[in-house]
Amino acid sequence: MADTIELKVLVIGAGISGIAAAKFYLDIHPDSRLVILERDTCVGGTWNSRRGYDSFWTQWTVGTAEFSDQPMARPPDEDLYYEFFRAKHTTKYLETYVDSHSYANRSLRDRIKLSVEVKSVLKRDGMWNITATQRQTGSQHIFRASKLIVDSGLTSIPNLPLLPGRENFSARILHHDNFGSSKILTSPDVQNVTILGAGKSSADMAYEAVKSGKNVTWILKDTDTTGPGFFLSPKGKGPYENAFEVGMTRLAGSFSPSFMNGINGWTSFLHSSKFGVRMMGTFWNTIDIEARKEAKFDRKLSKGFEQLAPHSPIFWQNCTGGLLNHEDFFDTIAENVTFYTGKVTSLGNHRVLLNTGDEVSSDALLCGTGWVASHLFFSENQCRELGLPYEAIQGNPEEKKHWSELEAEADKKVLNTFPQLADPPSHYEKSACQTAYRLYRNIVPLCESTVAEGDRSIVFIGHVGVGNYFRAVECQSMWATAYFDGKLELPSAEEQEKEIALFTAWNRRRYLSKGQRGNTMIFELIGYTDTLLRDMGLSSHLKGWFKDIFATCWARDLKNLKPEFIAKFGYDGVV
Repeated sequence: MADTIELKVLVIGAGISGIAAAKFYLDIHPDSRLVILERDTCVGGTWNSRRGYDSFWTQWTVGTAEFSDQPMARPPDEDLYYEFFRAKHTTKYLETYVDSHSYANRSLRDRIKLSVEVKSVLKRDGMWNITATQRQTGSQHIFRASKLIVDSGLTSIPNLPLLPGRENFSARILHHDNFGSSKILTSPDVQNVTILGAGKSSADMAYEAVKSGKNVTWILKDTDTTGPGFFLSPKGKGPYENAFEVGMTRLAGSFSPSFMNGINGWTSFLHSSKFGVRMMGTFWNTIDIEARKEAKFDRKLSKGFEQLAPHSPIFWQNCTGGLLNHEDFFDTIAENVTFYTGKVTSLGNHRVLLNTGDEVSSDALLCGTGWVASHLFFSENQCRELGLPYEAIQGNPEEKKHWSELEAEADKKVLNTFPQLADPPSHYEKSACQTAYRLYRNIVPLCESTVAEGDRSIVFIGHVGVGNYFRAVECQSMWATAYFDGKLELPSAEEQEKEIALFTAWNRRRYLSKGQRGNTMIFELIGYTDTLLRDMGLSSHLKGWFKDIFATCWARDLKNLKPEFIAKFGYDGVV
C-alpha cells in the first residue's frame, strides 16, 4: 500500500527551474514543508552529471549563467571560449547551490527525492494529490500538497524516432539524453558512428565522435523537416566580448518585432515604418550572409557538407540553432563527416538503410531527435483546463471556435503592428497537431480554470523557450510566489485570454514552425523578464536609461530584487 506524505508545496523537477522555484518560495516561507521530485538520478536537469560529456558546452557565458545570490566560480582558461564554458561547470554550480541553501535546518538537497517519477496528478478536496513511483524499486508514493510547482522542463523525456527493424540492428541506439553516460565513444567495438537529427545536440555528438577518432555519418531528413540548424559564431562586436552578451541587451531585443520588447517610437520606427523595416531586413540579411560565409558550405572536397546549410533565413528561426563552442567546428565536420539526406526506412545488422537506396555501415546510432512533452502525468482534459498543449482534435467545438476567433483578431493586430511578419520566405511549416500553451504570462492557468479552481494553487516554471534559463526562472519564481500569496492583481479572465491569444498569434508569425507551441522567446528574454518584474512593481534591476539600453544584463543585476520584493509586499520577519 502506498504511503501518503502531506506537504505545503510539491515541486516537480530538480533542474534549473525547480531549484529556482523552490529556493525563492523558501526564501519567503522558510518553514514550509516543501519537497522536490526528480525522475533522474541526479540534480540539474539538462545540465546534470549523467548527461555531461567533454565537448558539451553551455550556450551562455560567465556572469549570466548563475543565480543573482551566488556567483559561479570562474572556470579555468582551458574551459573557456569567448566566455562560454564547458557544461560541467554549470553542473558543479547547481550541485553546490542545492547544498548551500538551507531553510529550517534542511538544505535544498535534503528536500530532493531522486529517481521518483510522477505518474498522475489530481485535484481533490482542495489539495493536489500526486502519485509517483520510485524508478528503481517500483514502490509507489502519494503526495498531498496545497500548492504545486511544475518544473518538468522542455528537455526531460527523449523523443526516439520509429526505426523499423531496430531489433535486427545488433548495435547501440542512443538518444542524446544518454550520450554522456554511455561512454560509447571509448568502446573499441564502435568505429562507425551514425548521427540522426539536424540540431545542436546532433552537431555536438558528431564533433565529439570525430574527435574520438570515429568514422562519422550524419543523416538529415529529406521530408517533414525545417532543415539543419543555424550554427553561429560566438564572437562579439564592439564593446561586447561575445554574441551572447550582445543578445542580453535591450538594444538587441528591440531589433526583433515583438510586443514583449515594447511598443514605442523607436520600435515602431524599426518595425512599422517602411524605412525601418527595410533597414532591419538589411541588418538580419547581413547576419545571415556572414554566418553562411563563415561556414563555407560551398567548399570543395567535402562529403556532402553543403547539405548542412540552413533552409530558411536566420531572422525567422524556423530551424533549431545555437552558438558554436569550437573554433574548428566547421572544418572538423566538413573534412571528416559524410552526409546523407534521406529517410531511414529500416535497420539491418549494423546497417542503416535509407529511402535513397543508400546503405550506411554503423556500430552506433546516435539520435539528436528532440524531446516529447514532459507533462505526461496530466490527462488530456487536465491539459485543456490548465492551458497546456493537448491534441487539437480533443477540444470541444465551442472552445475551438472561441480561441480561433480570439487568435484571428489578435493576428490582425500582429500584422498591423509588424507588417514584415505577413511575408515569410518559402519554408516548411510543421502542422500543429497540438494546441499552443495557454498560460497567462507563460506561468499560470486562466483564473477561471476549473482544475485550478481559481485558488492560485498551481504554477508552471521554465516552460518557455529562451536562451538563458537562469534569468527567466529566477524572475518567474518571484512572480509565482507573489501569485501564490495573492500579492498580484491579475486582469480579468477576458483580458488574460486576449493577451494569450496575442502572444500565440505573434509567436506563429514570428517564429513559424517553432512558434506553433506558443512559448518561444528567442529574442524576448529581457523583455519578458522586464514584464514580470513590472507586474510586481520591482525596479532595482534597472541601471539608468543608457545602461538599460546598451549594457549587458548580468545575473548580479537582480541581486537586490529579493529585499525589494520583501519590502514591497510586506513580508515581516523575512530576511
